[in-house]
Amino acid sequence: MVVASSNFRDEEFLEPKKIFEDTGIKVVVASSELGISKGYFGATANIDILVEDINVDEFDAIVFVGGSGSQEYFNNPRALKIAKDAFDKNKTISAICIAPSILANAGVLTNKRTTAFSSEKANLTRNGAIWTGSSVEVDGNIITADGPGSAKEFGRAILNSLSK
Repeated sequence: MVVASSNFRDEEFLEPKKIFEDTGIKVVVASSELGISKGYFGATANIDILVEDINVDEFDAIVFVGGSGSQEYFNNPRALKIAKDAFDKNKTISAICIAPSILANAGVLTNKRTTAFSSEKANLTRNGAIWTGSSVEVDGNIITADGPGSAKEFGRAILNSLSK
């Protein structure tokens, strides 16, 4: 799970993470800085690895957590490469809230049904995505969601993708 160095959206991190861990999935948390990252409402995430050190081959899924802080990855070359590599290797790749713009900017949403927080609609469609506006959208191995209210459904959709 990739979180911002600060201001990730608490629910979008905590709820999917709990779903994963409750089913025995090992979660590795990445960010642009080691230590503790703080969420918008004060949740904390212990950072296990730097984004720059992610090796996509070591993971079954990549999850980009939303929140205003996730903008730090919108044009981050390493984050975009992670998204592209995961897509090219048919890994489960997912993003929630504004984070689907990372996937769009990486060029992996072309002709894919997607959703995100409404502020990202123009960027997604400009990058070739098919906007649905749903709470959660699954198109092959790409899973996107619109925000914190969909965090549990988003986590379940990722879990379902991993169980295939």
